[in-house]
Amino acid sequence: MTSTSKHATRLMLSTALGLSLLASAAVADSIRFWTTEEQPERLAKQQEMAAQFEAATGNEVEVIPVTESDLGTRATAAFAAGDLPDVIYHTLQYALPWAEAGILDADAATEVVEDLGQDTFASGAIKMAAFEDGIASVPVDGWTQMVVYRKDLFDEAGLEAPNSYANVLAAIEKLHNPPEMYGFVAATKVDENFMSQVLEHVFLANGVSPVGPDGFKPLDEAATTEVLDFYKAIAEASPPGELYWKQSRELYFAGDAAMIIWSPFILDELAGLRDSAAPTINDDPQTRELAAATGIVTNFAGPSNPGGAAWGDVRYFGITSDADTDIAQEFVKFSMDEGYMQTLSIAPEGKFPVRNGTNDAPSKFQDGWAQLDVGVDRKAPLSDLYSQEMLDEIVGGLKVAQRWGVTEGQLSLASKIINSQAINRIVRQYIDGEVDAAAAVAAMNDELSKVN
Repeated sequence: MTSTSKHATRLMLSTALGLSLLASAAVADSIRFWTTEEQPERLAKQQEMAAQFEAATGNEVEVIPVTESDLGTRATAAFAAGDLPDVIYHTLQYALPWAEAGILDADAATEVVEDLGQDTFASGAIKMAAFEDGIASVPVDGWTQMVVYRKDLFDEAGLEAPNSYANVLAAIEKLHNPPEMYGFVAATKVDENFMSQVLEHVFLANGVSPVGPDGFKPLDEAATTEVLDFYKAIAEASPPGELYWKQSRELYFAGDAAMIIWSPFILDELAGLRDSAAPTINDDPQTRELAAATGIVTNFAGPSNPGGAAWGDVRYFGITSDADTDIAQEFVKFSMDEGYMQTLSIAPEGKFPVRNGTNDAPSKFQDGWAQLDVGVDRKAPLSDLYSQEMLDEIVGGLKVAQRWGVTEGQLSLASKIINSQAINRIVRQYIDGEVDAAAAVAAMNDELSKVN
């Protein structure tokens, strides 16, 4: 071989090696992120955050939208193929099962939470994803169901906030005056998921759950009877008919209901920011009068559970077992720190901060979240619409957020029980006087024991 050909060979080998190293670096510096927030505006905000992360770190994030109903099957298939993304934004239902299956790297998530400061996170969101000695996924955002009430009428009547069965019933006694004013609008349409959600909230408030660590757990007759009696009372203070979210919002917006149970997605509508669901309490569809007259309760208690509970829905960042762990952790930390306002801005009315601040600035993110714009046809920050006391109550619910089956490791069974709608149907039979309390509890225990 001539010296020229040797030089050419070395040059080719050097070039090939350089290209190989560059390719390896490109792979190492790029991660994939699955998100169920696939609506165009929300996707754009996440792509902006990925660009901010790349600008700050040099690491690229490919944002991949995944339809929420397909997430479970896609993750299972990707795990089997050894092709999981690095980070997945997912619902509560997947946190523990995926950690147990090996889809999620719980150690990596635990390190992120510890590095950011576990005390800076809402304790309820942490407890929901507790796994072995750590946490399955990193809490990102959440919301808690609320008792929405006419604070102005409560104040005028000298009533306590409706944060317990007793206080709700006392308010009904004073304010229920149909058809001008209904004391409550309870969910009574059996085949609506809204009734399932409201009932779980009311059962949780009294410390009643149909699942335990070993699976189905018979409902306690005494505590469940308290739930049934309370629910019958709020149903009797409601208009007749098959009621669900639509009627409860319409009646409250018209000024014809003293209390409803709803999600926080009502907050922008309540303040006249959405034309398709405007308040009708007066002639101005953009009125903020009703928002100013409204209070909310997140932690709700029954007589057998005076500490109460909040029904919560929390979303998480899961770092997968196939991840480039270092970069994935760096991305999650960025999303929960420098980029956290961008994360929450996707839909602030339904994305409460599960991390209120940093160790040095404990309320930094809660304060920033309150300044984020909400609304559809018009925009305004929550801090312009609601008092600081109310905003504190909204975020505070995540400290005590609960769901059936989470702490017991039986979320899957609890979901099947809820979806069976047996509880809805039997509670409705009790409301309608078709069965007494003992028979209703026995019927629920019989039917729920067969769900698997």
